[in-house]
Amino acid sequence: MKHSNISIFVPHIGCPHLCAFCDQRTISGEDKAPKPDDVRRICAQALDEISSPENTEIAFFGGSFTAIRHDYMTALLEAANEFVGEGKFRGIRLSTRPDYIDDDVLGVLKKYNVTAIELGAQSLDDEVLAANERGHTAQDVVDASELIRRYGFELGLQMMVGLYKSTREKELATMRKIIDIRPQTVRIYPVVILKGTKLGSLYQSGEYQTMSFDDVVELCADMLTEFDNADIKVIKCGLHASEFVERDMLGGFYHPAFRELCEAVCYRKAFDAEINKTGLSKGIAEFAVPSKNLSKALGQKKSNVGYFADKGFELRLVPSDDTNDKYQVINIWQ
Repeated sequence: MKHSNISIFVPHIGCPHLCAFCDQRTISGEDKAPKPDDVRRICAQALDEISSPENTEIAFFGGSFTAIRHDYMTALLEAANEFVGEGKFRGIRLSTRPDYIDDDVLGVLKKYNVTAIELGAQSLDDEVLAANERGHTAQDVVDASELIRRYGFELGLQMMVGLYKSTREKELATMRKIIDIRPQTVRIYPVVILKGTKLGSLYQSGEYQTMSFDDVVELCADMLTEFDNADIKVIKCGLHASEFVERDMLGGFYHPAFRELCEAVCYRKAFDAEINKTGLSKGIAEFAVPSKNLSKALGQKKSNVGYFADKGFELRLVPSDDTNDKYQVINIWQ
């Protein structure tokens, strides 16, 4: 059964730093901090509407949850915890900063049935972290991750791709370090440069020059493959669709179907590798693909069909009911 979240945004109030990229109001579409009664109302409504609460978590996203005022944090947790347990929701998940994790905080989270903690790592390169005014180091991420795992929480790490002072090599190095940490989940957020942020100023002055959109899609596609090979689930790739982001963005790597673009590249590379094994320079390549993935394998606007046509191959995809494999080679011939 597919996992789902009831997302409750706690915008910015917990953050001790204003990171160079951050405008939580634009990113989350929320600018009002929820009250405990808001949490109860949202959870009660969701419990009536959701068919499988046992696969659903109440999720506090948007800010740095463990950095908010202690009495406010526990009031929100108390409200959410009323809806956790048998016949109710599976647990509570939250996102926070690595430098606001310690034994005392984790003890409180355990008491209120928190199941998963996601850390905004963003990068594991200290120069990139400092340039984007994160206010913590890569070692803080490693230490907090270790502590979270020791307490038995599900660990998630969030990374941002394309930050100021980063490079393709630094992004890949961050990915490899995340794989070494072994989180259960990862979120990949390509940077979106928003008005009114420091990144926005750097971008408009020409000081911050970004990679091309296509290069970042290729990079994130490679990361999807590497995390998949490492058996680490990528639960998000790309910022969620938002009219506020589209309105306020100056540049960066936003697309409402960003993950599908990346997955199309993954399919293209996999098909390319299979064709290269044959040594043929032209012909017909036929693959079976799970029906649900057919549009990804074709690529947006059938871009993969066009790519292989340019190489001299007709790409034929056959829908399959087998969902165990991403694809199977049916035949490749001249």
